Amino acid sequence: MLLTVFLAIVFCAAITIMLISAVVLVKDKKLFSSAPKEALELVIDRKEEGFYGARKIGWTLIIMSMVIILGVGVISIWDGFRSDFTFWEFFLRFVLIFTIYKIYDMVFFDYFLLCKFHFFQTFTPEVTPVYNNRKYGYNIKSQLLKLLVIFPAASALAAWVCTLF
Repeated sequence: MLLTVFLAIVFCAAITIMLISAVVLVKDKKLFSSAPKEALELVIDRKEEGFYGARKIGWTLIIMSMVIILGVGVISIWDGFRSDFTFWEFFLRFVLIFTIYKIYDMVFFDYFLLCKFHFFQTFTPEVTPVYNNRKYGYNIKSQLLKLLVIFPAASALAAWVCTLF
């Protein structure tokens, strides 16, 4: 259980590094695909770098984040095999990692960074009108759908696949 919580924290840290790298360093409009349609239409594709090498550093951090996320998956599965996990133990591990991540996403990214501290608006000021006067992030329905339906279903599928081996 302690390993599961640690892996969830590592997963959240990797996602945070990826997001900050995309917004602050890379600034490529293609990386904003999870933004609401209204905001995505306003985002300007910035060609200039904040400083020399910013994009290279950003892409390096994004790739490192992806490797870390993959590592979380590999370690969680490998440890489950090593510990002879049952379906329910695998399911609990996967659903806990996803749930901790999604709650972190909803509270930290959507509430604090987007609505409270205006982090995204600082680096993409053109989207400010879309997010003005919001008490919470823009996509609560899709967030809850992921939290309550998609992630548990994906966890069950992954747990089932793991128990086949």
